[in-house]
Amino acid sequence: MLVQIIAVFCVVGIAIGQILFKLSANSLHQTSSFFAPKTAAILFAALALYGITTIAWVWVLQKLELGRVYPLMAMAFVLVPLGSHFIFGERFHPQYFVGVTLIMTGIIVAVRA
Repeated sequence: MLVQIIAVFCVVGIAIGQILFKLSANSLHQTSSFFAPKTAAILFAALALYGITTIAWVWVLQKLELGRVYPLMAMAFVLVPLGSHFIFGERFHPQYFVGVTLIMTGIIVAVRA
């Protein structure tokens, strides 16, 4: 059970990392420099989170079959757009929710198979 929880935390970490990458891109657009303190800090946080998440994911893969745990990564396709909505104010078309429903259904089917 602990391994599955850590696998979910890895997916959440990857999603948060994507949001941080977007924040660093926005900051880079404003400052025009990777070395501006705000840009560098956000980018470093994203890279550090990706690094930690990758190490945790390798540990998860030691314990579980790749084919059984990898479908959880599809949750990032749901979490990142949701985060972009709340943080950046991005909007969705109604068909997005159909896609999210299909993704979540696919994850459930694949993980329970």
